[in-house]
Amino acid sequence: MTVHILSAGVLDPIGSDARGPVIVAFLVFIGLSVLWLFTLASSQEHEPERLYIADRSLSPVFNGFAMAGEQITVVTLLVTSGFIALYGYDGFSIAIDLMLALGVLLLLAQKIRDSGLYTLGDLFSLRAAGRASRTAAALVTLAITIPLLMVQLRATGISVALLIGRSNHGTQVVCTVLMGLLVGFFAVVADLRGTSFMQVVKVVVTLITLSLITLLALSRFEWNPGYLLSAAAEKSMSPNGYLSPGLWPRTANLGSLNAVGEHIVVILGTAVLPNLILRVSASRTGRSARRSMSIASGLGAAFVVLLSAAGFAAAAVVGGDVIRAVDDVGQGSPILLASEVLPHGSVARVALITAMASVAFLAALTTVSSVAFAAAVTFARDVFAQGKGPRTRTGEARVLRLALVALVAVSLSLSTAISRYPVESLVIFALCVAASGVFPALIYTFFWPKFNRRGLLWSVYGGLLLSIVLTVSSPVVTGTKNSLWPELSFNWYPYYNAGMVSVPAALFLGWIGSLTSPESSQPVVGAVSTTGKDVGRRSTARPRTARGRHAG
Repeated sequence: MTVHILSAGVLDPIGSDARGPVIVAFLVFIGLSVLWLFTLASSQEHEPERLYIADRSLSPVFNGFAMAGEQITVVTLLVTSGFIALYGYDGFSIAIDLMLALGVLLLLAQKIRDSGLYTLGDLFSLRAAGRASRTAAALVTLAITIPLLMVQLRATGISVALLIGRSNHGTQVVCTVLMGLLVGFFAVVADLRGTSFMQVVKVVVTLITLSLITLLALSRFEWNPGYLLSAAAEKSMSPNGYLSPGLWPRTANLGSLNAVGEHIVVILGTAVLPNLILRVSASRTGRSARRSMSIASGLGAAFVVLLSAAGFAAAAVVGGDVIRAVDDVGQGSPILLASEVLPHGSVARVALITAMASVAFLAALTTVSSVAFAAAVTFARDVFAQGKGPRTRTGEARVLRLALVALVAVSLSLSTAISRYPVESLVIFALCVAASGVFPALIYTFFWPKFNRRGLLWSVYGGLLLSIVLTVSSPVVTGTKNSLWPELSFNWYPYYNAGMVSVPAALFLGWIGSLTSPESSQPVVGAVSTTGKDVGRRSTARPRTARGRHAG
């Protein structure tokens, strides 16, 4: 084992001999990425649909690769692989959930694209025209977006701090701020087409890097996966329980129902994130959207297999104790693995570490910009464009950029302010809001003709409020040593996530609200039928010129 410990007691996996070349190569990669960004950005483009959904011009293969790239986030790359390295089976089951989520979105993709709409507010308006549904969509989008951005930025700071050999808390905060500013700049100037190119490159580079790092690790165990798994269990923090469920300490004592709820939240919540809905809408037709999802599902499956292999390899090569020295969820495991599979002092080792760090940077760059961009589109279209008075295309584009700045600034500030707390649980909260406040509404909208305004508002607000109340009242916030505030105790809700209650409750509220409403249950003008075909034209019309207001 050759990982170094600096005098300050922090982890230095690279070593002083290789740190300089790695940092220089990494900075060169960042510089090239920024230069490429300027060639992709369309800062002078003021046509909303070209900014938001690339004028619906993305081919099935290209958009399929980009959709797969949406799954390769900083959290999946670093946190999920860290979960696998530290907690074995529990982390692997989460990785499988990510693949299943693409299957759920495959069910909805063609109907979303055939509707001609691309924000949650638009889709909610299919059954409840007016500002109430768009306000609900904006609130749900914010509740999903800000926690996701906070965790992505935090994970990026940890990985960069580890790269420069200063993984103490202060350096992690500084790296989080610096990388957040850089990634935020990309988010502000990019559009969907620009981020799509970056997503495609990320998929290719990530799959190649993970394949290489896994093969190098496997070669150390006589190319036998069984030997690698045995070594991973032996070098883990719990050899007897590593390959069995229940090792993750924050959920170990909460029972099997908690595990079921967590799988439901990850699968359903990941499938209906606003950035994925926006990308589906960029397809040329409903059939091409479905084909894109099929391609993305195949690439996503390959990513999950390689990610899982890399996680187990990190446990076998590096060891659980060293990985946990970075943080409790092992976010540094991919870089630690890259630093150990090749001999120290070799040029190939420097190249491999740089490649892994570059993959993490691309994941941060694309994820933060994609998630923030989708939320900003929701604000520009569902809030600004629906206000009183004239609304121009140029004004809407300007609001989009201002919203992006505000979202990144708020998320970065919050991520820095609570950097000493275990913020990874915010991902589960965000996915719980999506699974409770978005998934039931979309399922009813496309598959139940009697769904109406009351049902939608009850479902969305009920799912959102239950997610917040039950999360605050759960062991995530108080009551255990792994909580945000372990010294307090008001965790009357016994499960780690609210999805076990909030998802079925939101489905019930949507059903009972629709049945008890005196309103008509027919879709509004411009909606889609349950077959997915257009039944009107108003909702797909382009915004009017500067002399008039936007439609719908």
